Amino acid sequence: MTEYAYEPVPGLPEQLPPGEFVLWQGGPRWQSLARHAFHTRAVGLYFVALVMLNFLWKLTDGEPLRSAVAGAVWLTLLATIAIALLVLLAWAMSRTTLYTMTNQRLVFRIGVAFPMAINLPFARIAGAGLRRYADGTGDLPLTMDGPVRAGYIVLWPHAQPWNYWPPRPMLRAVPEAAAVAQTLAAALASARGEAAHATEEPDDAPPAIVATGSGSATPAPSIH
Repeated sequence: MTEYAYEPVPGLPEQLPPGEFVLWQGGPRWQSLARHAFHTRAVGLYFVALVMLNFLWKLTDGEPLRSAVAGAVWLTLLATIAIALLVLLAWAMSRTTLYTMTNQRLVFRIGVAFPMAINLPFARIAGAGLRRYADGTGDLPLTMDGPVRAGYIVLWPHAQPWNYWPPRPMLRAVPEAAAVAQTLAAALASARGEAAHATEEPDDAPPAIVATGSGSATPAPSIH
């Protein structure tokens, strides 16, 4: 994990050594990040239910219609501000995040206020999964062979939910996730001299296997 302020190559804190080259670069799509990492839809539904319950409670409690409407408007304003802040945070994180895949490693450039690079050599990646969403974006959680120096709080939201120790780095809400998974599978297999294999799964299926370090198929942990 490295903090830095200058990028000689976009997404990388230093020039790549001879023989290493970029296979793919990309970042989260902010709309998908907002929905799946910041749960803006669930927050919106929560506030809808809260507004309706508050409105009905005031009416059944004998308060005038004007008071019930005022309460609903106030809660709606709070909901709009809360969701707008979540969307703004998702947009900012999307703008400042860049995932880089080379023929030897993955590099996460993350951090809104303090950019940092997290280096994940293929030798330390045991496998990866794929979870696709309806809009074509998806998450690729990584199964690491050994500890990750960055903690869950540092990685979030670029970590698999509910896996705090050890944290599992995850490419989050990437566009064309199935194609990225195929590229990652081929890169991991090439780095190990194995045959590449990647499987696209429907949205409600368990994460697909992208690659494994031992040559045997092991699914990545379920994504929540």
